[in-house]
Amino acid sequence: MKQKTIVTAFGGASPEHEVSVITAHQAMAALSDVPEYQVKPLYISKSGQWFTGDSLLNLKNFEDLNRLEEICSPCHIAQNEFGLAVLREEKKGFFAKPADTQIHTILPSFHGANGENGSFQGICEMYNLPYCGSRVTSSAIGMDKVIAKALCRDAGIPVVEGIDFFETDWAADSALIFEKAEELEYPMIVKPVHLGSSIGVKVVTDRQELEQAIEVAFRYDQHLLIEKVVTPLMEINCSVLGSGSSLDVSVCERPLGKEEMLSFQDKYLADEATKGMASADREIPANIAAELTEAIQSMSKTIFRTLGCSGLARLDFLVDANSQTFYFNEINTIPGSFSFYLWKESGISFTDLLKKLIELAHEEYRLKNRQIQSYETNLLSKKAVTGIKGLKGIK
Repeated sequence: MKQKTIVTAFGGASPEHEVSVITAHQAMAALSDVPEYQVKPLYISKSGQWFTGDSLLNLKNFEDLNRLEEICSPCHIAQNEFGLAVLREEKKGFFAKPADTQIHTILPSFHGANGENGSFQGICEMYNLPYCGSRVTSSAIGMDKVIAKALCRDAGIPVVEGIDFFETDWAADSALIFEKAEELEYPMIVKPVHLGSSIGVKVVTDRQELEQAIEVAFRYDQHLLIEKVVTPLMEINCSVLGSGSSLDVSVCERPLGKEEMLSFQDKYLADEATKGMASADREIPANIAAELTEAIQSMSKTIFRTLGCSGLARLDFLVDANSQTFYFNEINTIPGSFSFYLWKESGISFTDLLKKLIELAHEEYRLKNRQIQSYETNLLSKKAVTGIKGLKGIK
């Protein structure tokens, strides 16, 4: 039986680079149990270079990234002589020829900018490759907290009150930003708009803390969001799997950090950090009322459809523990560890979850390619070209 090559793409120029490496290795380990699949790593370095090779399959090798890049092979996506998209691996040696691997499916395992935000998905679209997860537009929207919340607000989905501003706005009139922010009242929370994993996120209780949090957050993003803090807070998450109207929803979870809002430290720097999001303390299923569970699961499906997502996503909600009122916080179109720990509670193994994602990728691919891809026209006929020559500045 000829194996199908699943290219697992990860890394990238992002503050969440290391988190992506962990997620990718978890996925590659789960896929290694499937006889019909051959796993091929595609690692994008912090400087944006592309590499492949068996050395990337050993997580320990990532302790020395410079050495790892030396022993791996540069690669890129190309078209072979038959017009098929392949992963082209550059071989070392003066007379060595590149080696092409035909791609069955791409499994993006990025977190944050330059991978989860639709940029890598755009490359897959250009080469007409099947890939797992949301398409370009929904990936970009999911990475932008302001746009995602604006679309949800317009759809009647509750979101927390807040303001957003750019670094240029802050430089031009910080006093105005302070004035608008303080109308929300303390405590409030400062967030980079295009980042995940709680990087650059800070709860503040006075103006001095607010100014410091803004300056720190601008190190990661040019666009910031400040929101009113929900208190007393419960954070509740759940995952959605599918596309279109055919959606499944996982059980809900309640992350448990040292503080109610889970930090980067809680998520990834715990004792079992190599397990990624699966290592964080959490309550699964969340010990909340059945009515609240059902409402959040239903709302998760609604948001997934509203943002045009497909494949897999995790949706995070902020719940007022007293009133049980909940608000949409953010969507992760490539969640840490692919949220396999949520689906495990529904009897779906990590391997089966990834197989389902691959099936969904090919269903999306089939639907896309049954559409007309070109439009026959005589635009470049002699008559048309003559008309174009008459335009100003064209000779």
